[in-house]
Amino acid sequence: MPLITGQTLIEAGWIPGPKFPALLAAAADYESRGIHDVSYLLKLLKRDFEKDVPRLRLRDEPVAFTEAIEATCELDETNLAAVRRFMGQLLRVPVIESGAVMPDACPAGMATATIPVGGAIIARNAILPAAHSADICCSMHASLFRCGETTAKMLDDLTASTRFGFGGRKEEDRVVHPVLYETVWSNPFLRGLEEHAAKHLADQGDGNHFAYLGKLRVTRGFVRALDEAGHDDIARAIRDASGDRLDDPDGDTFHSLVTHHGSRGLGAQVFGRGHKAAMRETGKIADGIPDAAAWLDTTTPEGQDYWDALQYVARWTKANHESIHARFLERSGAIPVTAFGNEHNFVWKRGDSFLHGKGATPAWKDETGRPLLGLIPLNMAAPILVTLGRDNREFLSFAPHGAGRNQSRTATMREFRKTKGDTDEKAVARAVEAATKGLDIRWYYGKPDLSESPVGYKPAAQVRAQIEQFGLADIAAEITPLGCIMAGDSGPAPWMRKKEELTPKQLRQIEHRADRRKDRQKIRKWEEGEEL
Repeated sequence: MPLITGQTLIEAGWIPGPKFPALLAAAADYESRGIHDVSYLLKLLKRDFEKDVPRLRLRDEPVAFTEAIEATCELDETNLAAVRRFMGQLLRVPVIESGAVMPDACPAGMATATIPVGGAIIARNAILPAAHSADICCSMHASLFRCGETTAKMLDDLTASTRFGFGGRKEEDRVVHPVLYETVWSNPFLRGLEEHAAKHLADQGDGNHFAYLGKLRVTRGFVRALDEAGHDDIARAIRDASGDRLDDPDGDTFHSLVTHHGSRGLGAQVFGRGHKAAMRETGKIADGIPDAAAWLDTTTPEGQDYWDALQYVARWTKANHESIHARFLERSGAIPVTAFGNEHNFVWKRGDSFLHGKGATPAWKDETGRPLLGLIPLNMAAPILVTLGRDNREFLSFAPHGAGRNQSRTATMREFRKTKGDTDEKAVARAVEAATKGLDIRWYYGKPDLSESPVGYKPAAQVRAQIEQFGLADIAAEITPLGCIMAGDSGPAPWMRKKEELTPKQLRQIEHRADRRKDRQKIRKWEEGEEL
C-alpha cells in the first residue's frame, strides 16, 4: 500500500479535487526513488504543487432564510428575536446554502451558531452534526389497532411495555431485535457501541419524549386522501379493517399508540464522535467557524462513514419504536391494523444537498411524487396532527415538529416558586390537572414535570393555524388524546445527588467517570506540552 493516499492528503489539509491524481502520482514517484518518510513526502508535495489552498471563512453576511412563523404576543417577539440571531450566525457558514424556521421555533442553546428548534438548513456536500444534535433521529411512530380494554388498562400495559429515565434496561429485561445483529460495527462512528444499542431498545429516555394513547376517526374522505397521495398500503389496511363501517357518516374509529423518542445513548455517542471529527476536519480547511457549525465533507471517506452511521441510527430508532409497540400490542391483546411514522431530528439527502432539521418534520414529496405522511404532536392534551406534505420549497419543504416553547423550562418553573425559592408543588399539581382535565396522564417516576405539560408549550391552536397559514402541510386527520405517559420529574441526575441517596452501583459509575475525566485531562495536558 502506498505511503501517501487520498486520505493522507485530506488529513494534511488538501481539499479533494482535480489535483489529487497528480499529487498521488508524484508521491508514488518519490517513494519509488527511496523516500519513505511521510512528513518529508508531504513537504516535497507542498513545494512542488505550491499548496496554497485558500482557507474557508465565515461569510460577511448570512444567506437569507425564510420564516414560517408569526409573533402574536410579547413572548413570541422575544423568542423570535433570539431565533433570528442564532440563524443569522449559522447562515454565515460557507457550506450552508439556505435556511428556514418553523412555527415552533425556539432557541436550543446559547452557543454561537446553534441551530434553533424548528430550524432547517440546506448544506452542499456537508453534514453538520450539531444541526441534528445529540438526539439523532428523534422521531414519531403511530400504530392503529383495535382493543376492547379500558383506557386505564391499556395505559397499565403501555407502562409495562416501555421505559423512561436515565440509564438503560437491565440485562435480564433486554429486548431482542434483528437490528442489533447488522454488520455495521466496524464503522468508526459505531465501533464498540453494541452495548448502547442493546440496552436502550424499548427505552424512551426523558424530557419531551412520550407514549400517547388516543383515537383516530377515519372516514372515506381520509382513506381517499391517502390513496390519492400514494399511501395505498395504509389506505388498504384501514379499508380491510373497517369494512362497511366506512359507510357510516361518522366513519370508523381506531385506537392509536403514538411514541416520540430518539436514539438514546447510541445516538448520543455517534453524535459525540461525529461532532469531534467535524471540528477536527473543519479546522484543517477553515478559520473562525463556531463549534456548533463544524461540518464533515460527505465526499470524503470520513464523511461517508458518518452518513452510513446515521442511516444505521435511523434503522435502530425505528426498531426501538416498533419494539415498544409490539410489546404493548401483545400485552393488551390488541389487533394491529397499520403503522407509520417520521423523523424530525435528522439529515436527509436530496441530490448533492443535505437537508438538516432540528425539530422539523419532512413535508416534501418523495422521489415517486408521493407527499410524505407526517405526525405533528402539539402537547399531551391536544390532538396529534396527521399531515401530508405540501413540498413548499419556500420553507425548504418542512413543517414543525410540535408546539415549541416561548421560554425555557427553568423560566416556566420559576413562575411556580414560593417566596423562599422552593417549588410550590400544590400549584404545579393544580396547573397540570387543569391543563389535562379528563385525560389519564401518567408520570413514569410519579412526580409531574410541569415543563412538559401543556403549560410549558406555545398554544396548540396557534401552531396549527400557522401550519395552514404558511402552507406547510395538509392536515388529513387528528389523533385525539385519551392519555399519555412521560418520564416526569425523576429528581436530580445520579451524579448530582447526595451520596447517601445513591446505590453502590451508581457510586461506582460516578467514580469511574471521574477517573476517566482525570485521565482525559492528563492526556490533553501532555498533548499540549504541559507538565503533569
